Amino acid sequence: MNDISRPWTGLDWSSPSMWDSIDRAMGQMFIMGFDGLEVTQDIRSLIEHYHVGTILLTAKNLKSAEQTTKLILDLQSIAHSAGHPVPLAIGLDQENGGVNSLYDESYIRQFPSAMGVAATGSTEMAYEIAKATGRELSAVGINWIMGPCLDALTNVKTQPLGVRSMGDDPEEVSRFGVAFMKGYKDAGLATCGKHFPSYGNLEFLGSSLDVPVITDSLEQLSFSALVPFRNSISHGVDGMMVGGCAMSSEGVNTMHACLSEQVVDGLLRDDLGFDGVVMSECLEMEALSQNIGVGGGTIMAVNAGCDLILLCRHFSVQQEAIKYLKLGYEGGDISEERIRKSLRRMLALKAVCTDWDKALNPAGLPGLASFEPSHTALSTEAYNASVTVVRDQAHLLPLTNVVDHEDEVLLLTPLVKPLPASALAKGLSAGNTPYGPGMPWGNAVPLMSGENVFREFGRSIARRRQGRTLHTSYTAHGIRPSHENLINRASAVIVVTADANRNQYQNGFTKHAAMICKLHDHGERREKPLVVISVSSPYDFALDTSIGSLVCTFDFTETALQTLVEVLFGHLKPTGTLPGTVGRSHRSDRSRRLKQQWIVEEFIEERDAKALNNLLLKVQSERPAEQRSELFSTSPKTFLLNISGIEEAHFVVRNSSTQSILGFCCTYVFRSTATGVVGAIVVDPDTRKLSIGHSLHVRAMRSLRQGGMVKRFQLGSRLPSVFLGLPADSNAQRKYLRRWFANSGWDMALSRPVCSMMLKGLPKWTPPDSIHRSMEHTDSEFTIFRGRNQGGKAAIMELVKTSTRQGVMELYQLALTIPEYCRVVQAKRRREKTILGTVILCSPRSPGFFEVLPALKDSANTTWAISSPVIAPGAGEYSTILQCLILKGVGEVKEQQADAVLLDCVSFDVLGHGDGRALTFKQIDGDGQSDSLSAMGFRVLHSFEEVSCDADSMTMGA
Repeated sequence: MNDISRPWTGLDWSSPSMWDSIDRAMGQMFIMGFDGLEVTQDIRSLIEHYHVGTILLTAKNLKSAEQTTKLILDLQSIAHSAGHPVPLAIGLDQENGGVNSLYDESYIRQFPSAMGVAATGSTEMAYEIAKATGRELSAVGINWIMGPCLDALTNVKTQPLGVRSMGDDPEEVSRFGVAFMKGYKDAGLATCGKHFPSYGNLEFLGSSLDVPVITDSLEQLSFSALVPFRNSISHGVDGMMVGGCAMSSEGVNTMHACLSEQVVDGLLRDDLGFDGVVMSECLEMEALSQNIGVGGGTIMAVNAGCDLILLCRHFSVQQEAIKYLKLGYEGGDISEERIRKSLRRMLALKAVCTDWDKALNPAGLPGLASFEPSHTALSTEAYNASVTVVRDQAHLLPLTNVVDHEDEVLLLTPLVKPLPASALAKGLSAGNTPYGPGMPWGNAVPLMSGENVFREFGRSIARRRQGRTLHTSYTAHGIRPSHENLINRASAVIVVTADANRNQYQNGFTKHAAMICKLHDHGERREKPLVVISVSSPYDFALDTSIGSLVCTFDFTETALQTLVEVLFGHLKPTGTLPGTVGRSHRSDRSRRLKQQWIVEEFIEERDAKALNNLLLKVQSERPAEQRSELFSTSPKTFLLNISGIEEAHFVVRNSSTQSILGFCCTYVFRSTATGVVGAIVVDPDTRKLSIGHSLHVRAMRSLRQGGMVKRFQLGSRLPSVFLGLPADSNAQRKYLRRWFANSGWDMALSRPVCSMMLKGLPKWTPPDSIHRSMEHTDSEFTIFRGRNQGGKAAIMELVKTSTRQGVMELYQLALTIPEYCRVVQAKRRREKTILGTVILCSPRSPGFFEVLPALKDSANTTWAISSPVIAPGAGEYSTILQCLILKGVGEVKEQQADAVLLDCVSFDVLGHGDGRALTFKQIDGDGQSDSLSAMGFRVLHSFEEVSCDADSMTMGA
């Protein structure tokens, strides 16, 4: 520990005897910066000889937490040795998001920008983030944070602050600003509100020697921009930075606010009652130094009421300011009482944030390491809660709703400068490394600054998917032929913008890309999913509804973009909301667009059977004759199971005048697996897109939730075997339905492809030699159980209990009660005789099965069904056993003089195809080994996507 003994230790810092030297008192009125990662001779001189009492550090001074701790300790030690009665105030801008002066991947956590935090909607979150940030800064020796930023963006389109502000609503900015301020204070830091009287509505004239202008009157400011500042003052903000902007309106006219007595002493101190430290804008800013001069500006700032004069960089200019302050004092332009008043304010600020013990003994890396677990968890929670989906009109999100694994996705990103907080901007080397093996990536132009962070974003997307992800940049040159070719080639397009309001080329590029996505090469309409990501200001397209899908991240740090990837691919449900009045307008628009609600009634067979049959026939007729509908041979009885252990409830939307049915929905609760199933939603083709399906779905989910016994929900049912999931024969239809159900609250990430298959021409069929040989050489025997032995039934049911698949238990119970119509193929160990696997065989006239498996009604063929394979969990050789069970079943069916055999539900991954129907499937119902059912001659009848999700994760969509 450093020796901190001094004659003044423990005495009253504000005692006049401590500050007999007017030079020492004036030194406390300056906050100065310097270049370099180590103490320079210039800054040493300012501390030792000019008694400067406050140092402002910036990113150019900071390399790591360890280096920062040493630098600040060196500065404090110099002040201590030079006889400073009080430690230095060490200031820093650390606003998070893209505005972090101190970055250390190991010790300093990344948190969202101010607007990103406001997007979480939680002032508690804001407090915790500010406290965590404050604790980290305090550990390295920082004791004064230049925040919070209290500017309300009353003109959101042209303001440079962007996401550094908390939004456009002064009251909301107030609430979050106070929460930030309390967090910083509870971490032991002094605070400094900025940029009084607000940078939220500036007019820019263009010349570098012109300053931005506030044109609002004082009355207008009082009811809008000044609200956050007024509230922060009432809650005890320690300091206030007054901006260097001009003010020009009725009642106030000044070239630089921080030099105006009317603004500082009048508006800030007298009208708002602030008696803390007032800091000027940097007097080295070109417009001020060229128009007035640093020396004159220093005297004007002090006379205006500023207690602390900011000079960021140049030693000669800093000396000039000190010289002119002393000349002003000696010439009578500045009184000693005025200097003493600023001194007292500065000492009061230091008293709340530092003392010599704290200044010379920072917690350093050990302290930072102790914060890491909780701060990392808080960072993750904050970013997860901040990402905001502003619009998703076509329900494109998550992208898994509209993009298959093998589809190409195109990422288009602007060329931007890297954020100070970007680890990749510091660490990643330029290169053209592909994101995946054999992947062609975008352009071969050398990397420019800022591309690295987006390149890593592209890699993250690629790691989430199997298909190719293409990435290229765009510039002010707009859409090039290469861009257009890539857009036309891709199945989905992601366009990233960063402050498009201030970089208009990004706006034009995005609009052009959106137009291409809407048109074929020949001008025809087509479906081309386009998602726009605003990675900085959300106002790029927040009010432009021509961009149908818009997501905001509020910064483009690696942490933000990693969270974005989770949202894009459905691993994280976005909960952020656009802050301020724009966000409220958006939410109001959504409420006005709520879907029409239809009267949904329970299905009554006596009343509705005929009308439902007509609806089923009408929907079937949509398909050409050669494309058999999933509803082929269905009737109302198909959906009425009347099976023990299954609760069912069905609903209709009716035209009460004509008695016709406009929509039908069937639901089932399978008690054996606690699964609630939506078996079908059927809507009259003439009344689609009128929210009939939405109304039926809402009523169905409400019904399934009643009683609380359902643990899992499922789209699609094996029983009845009509829709095994979302129809997937048409890729466009499947993608549309994925979006529809995702918007209705279903987690589409937990889905799997299934299909029904048919083997025709059975009289001439012969078993494949390879599978026949496998059957002969396996350690199992395959027999037909005809259902008359009670012990055999019990053994089969014991095996079936190991299956968690919906409807399997009930089908076996039904099959074993009608042995004259149904049989069970068994696989047994030759020695132990234990059952390893089973499948059901049922004849075309099996009671119960005849209705629930409508494909058995094929009038052109005598069709049997093979249903519900179950393999013992520890059986091993899953694929071989399954193949042999099916082979044995097909042989048995052939002996019954059948023409065809139906496989009612097969789970698969498509590996390849010949003519489009003779597909090779990878069986994934068990251990995932491949099983070539097509080798037996089976062809896909219908493809589906079965969707299931836990009851706890199910939400009710809009």
